Amino acid sequence: MPETVEITDPDDPRLADYRDLRDVELRKSLEVEHGLFLAEGEKVVRRAVEAGHDARSFLMAPRWLEGLDDVISRSAGPCYVMPERLIEQVTGFHVHRGALASLQRRPLPAIDAVLGQARSVLVLEDLVDHTNVGAVFRSGAALGFDAVLLAPRCADPLYRRSIKVGMGAVFTTPWTRLPDWYDALPDLSARGFITVALTLSSDSVPIEDAVAGVDRLALVLGSEGHGLSSRWEASADRRAIIPMRAGIDSLNVAAASAVACYAAARR
Repeated sequence: MPETVEITDPDDPRLADYRDLRDVELRKSLEVEHGLFLAEGEKVVRRAVEAGHDARSFLMAPRWLEGLDDVISRSAGPCYVMPERLIEQVTGFHVHRGALASLQRRPLPAIDAVLGQARSVLVLEDLVDHTNVGAVFRSGAALGFDAVLLAPRCADPLYRRSIKVGMGAVFTTPWTRLPDWYDALPDLSARGFITVALTLSSDSVPIEDAVAGVDRLALVLGSEGHGLSSRWEASADRRAIIPMRAGIDSLNVAAASAVACYAAARR
């Protein structure tokens, strides 16, 4: 059975994994250095452990212990228990759902392992906002996409905010980073996928038309600001838009992904 430890000092060194959660740059370097990531909230913590991620430790308020007792009992890491006001001093914000876990990262799988028998894949280029990445994972999981591929500069899907917004979809959706940005889309085409890029190109067609009849689909989404790079826009097999009323030319990438995934699911 894991050790349950009551802690009253927010400066206790055993809580190092949970410090300064609002400092994005600090967290990125710390999590990479130690090979960890954080999950927040009862549902997300449960989904992370059930997906096979080893817990280094847990940090939670007393009222959350019972709801996660079965998860804690089958994990090797200790469970640190503190009043919510002290947890806030450690993390730098109020943890509304009262439960945190520090979990071990696993090596990223090879692209062949991720694609496998996948029929519908999301491909993300340079999405740098963690919330948007989480939202895209959630849309893809909800609407039947089998995998997600990320360009090298995309935000980390295992960052706490990404996981929380995605409600743990990153734990059930196979994903990895693309080994080659420049030829990523031609490589997918060579593997039998039709790559459909959401972009305001002059030859873009409505998304329903672009995905109609496609067997293996790779739906390509660009960054929050300028969208897809010219390389990816030109190297996609097809270009598509989401038709909308005059005067509005685009949606944010989180909303666009949901609409496009819905259209793709009905193809």
